Formats: sequence, C-alpha cells, structure tokens
Amino acid sequence: MQSKATTVEQYIAELPEDRQKAVSELRKVIKKNLPKGFKEGMGYGMMGWSVPHSLYPAGYHCNPQDPLPFMGLASQKNSINLYHMGIYANPKLLKWFQDEHAKASPKKLDMGKSCIRYKKAEDIPYRLIGELASKITPQEWIEMYESAFRSREKK
Repeated sequence: MQSKATTVEQYIAELPEDRQKAVSELRKVIKKNLPKGFKEGMGYGMMGWSVPHSLYPAGYHCNPQDPLPFMGLASQKNSINLYHMGIYANPKLLKWFQDEHAKASPKKLDMGKSCIRYKKAEDIPYRLIGELASKITPQEWIEMYESAFRSREKK
C-alpha cells in the first residue's frame, strides 16, 4: 500500500496515530545519525533517504531520473518496515546488524534482503537503527552500488 503523499510530513500525518509516533521517532533517529550528504524525500510511496543527483548524477539505474535510494521507511498494513540497501549490499554489515539486533531486542529479527519489519512499535531498537544509519557515507554507498551494479552488468 503505497502512499500518494508528496512530502514526508504529509506521509506521517496520514498514518494512524500509533504509527505516527513510531515512524516520527525512527525518522528523528535516522536523521540524527545519517552521514551528511543523503537527502530526505518521498519515493516509491514511502519516505526515504537517497544520494541526490548533485552527488551522483547517474541516478538510480532502474530510473536514472530518480536519485540513488539508500534507506526507506514505510508503514505497511501489518508492520513498520525499514529498508536499508547497505545491509543488502554488504554482507559484513548484515552480519553486524543481525548480531547486534539479537542483543538489542528480545524479538526474533524479521527481515528480507533489505527490509527489516517490526510488527509492534515497542519492539523497535531505535538506538541500533540510529547506529545502522551512521555506518555508510554517501560516497561509500555510491562505491558499493557501482561495484555491485557493474558486476551484475558484466554477467
């Protein structure tokens, strides 16, 4: 269920009250910890952070007119989902996150390739999410992205 909101504020305002608080807190933690250079905005029906064209003119290979996505945050029907492309692209970062999540939360980690799902707001390890957000700079993300994308293009 993608939102048609055009601003992050509009997106949050459309959420049910219980989700507004959790999503707002996640946004605050991410913004506080995310390295300089990422830009907040709306994309793919959710709020997120990307590498703007001013830093990476090539844009996203799926649609070069879009900036290069890095993190997304969405309120879905049954969960609050955090999308972090770095854990998808970097096995060491994924392992770190899985290990730290086990220490930070009594709940079993529910995740896909880049998607981390929390069914209950009280299960979100905000401090850990902030630390995860701090781990990759825009330049590091560009290098990881190009390395992964170029290797796929050659196959």
